[in-house]
Amino acid sequence: MPALYTSESKVRVMTTEIKDIENVVIVGSGPAGYTAALYTSRADLDPLMIEGFAWGGLLQQTTDVENYPGYPDGVLGPEMMQDFRNQAERFGARFITDDATKLDLATEPGELHVVHVGDQEIRARAVILAMGAEPKKLGVPGEDELAARGVSYCATCDAAFFRGAKTIVVGGGDTAMEDATFLSKFAGKVTIVHRRDDFRASAIMLQRAIDADNIELLTPYVVDRFEPGENGSLSKAILRNVEDDSHRELPITGAFVAIGHRPNSQLVEDQVDVDPNGYVEVIGRSTKTKLPGVFAAGDLTDHIYRQAVTAAGTGCMAALDAEAYLRDTPVDAEAHWAAPPERIEAAAESAAS
Repeated sequence: MPALYTSESKVRVMTTEIKDIENVVIVGSGPAGYTAALYTSRADLDPLMIEGFAWGGLLQQTTDVENYPGYPDGVLGPEMMQDFRNQAERFGARFITDDATKLDLATEPGELHVVHVGDQEIRARAVILAMGAEPKKLGVPGEDELAARGVSYCATCDAAFFRGAKTIVVGGGDTAMEDATFLSKFAGKVTIVHRRDDFRASAIMLQRAIDADNIELLTPYVVDRFEPGENGSLSKAILRNVEDDSHRELPITGAFVAIGHRPNSQLVEDQVDVDPNGYVEVIGRSTKTKLPGVFAAGDLTDHIYRQAVTAAGTGCMAALDAEAYLRDTPVDAEAHWAAPPERIEAAAESAAS
């Protein structure tokens, strides 16, 4: 019998129905996950999404989004993610607002995968991984408090908000150089802060930054803390010289942390192929992993672009790949194409009683 998922430890009681065998389970949300949910819903696959407590991904922590097609006046990140979610739900996607705790992924075509959510075991013919990636943080005072108020982790996303401003980029690799070069088109001044005199960036990327008139290299310094101004937004960075421990105050209104990302691949890194940095590897230009019926999309696989629109594109690809797999790979006759679920209407009050 289909199971009713409840979580009595939470204020909100879940009433999402879980079938004996799901066609598609999507783990994670954000642009990739919700796009995969939209496409699989419209393909009548009745997907179940384990969207996580922090549903919506990094865009839930973003203010203005001005570079996503279809929003000519821009949109707040949380509002856009709600739009994505609503659109998928309109076509029948089901959601569990909880975190997947374990995945047991099958290794043979037609075998069932098992997704664990707490004590609940969910069997699925196909799984789409869309857990995203998190930017690495400096871990200094003021960083979290001033996120989206001057502290950013994406120059491509936010550089246009800092026209003529004094800014810094923290890091010494290619990402830092690329961010600084892009930011220099908008900001009045960009200071690259790095803890060593030598940089990990490739020679060509470093030279591009050096050649820019408004980019300065500042070494060997680290950020000690960020401080707000009277308006509550970032106003200065306090830097520390790693050689003599002296401090330097740098007035800025924008700080871009470019020290890398950490893909959320912990649940699957011992089952699928990952690169040295933990990004899930896919086959060719598809979203297929080495395991049949397991697909990966979004920032979980992307260490280059990391944009909402590219994540959404791979979410579409994962849905189409999963649909083709389900069409061409039957399971045993009893489990083949699990029937649509009964609709259970249960008020939170009665479910909790």
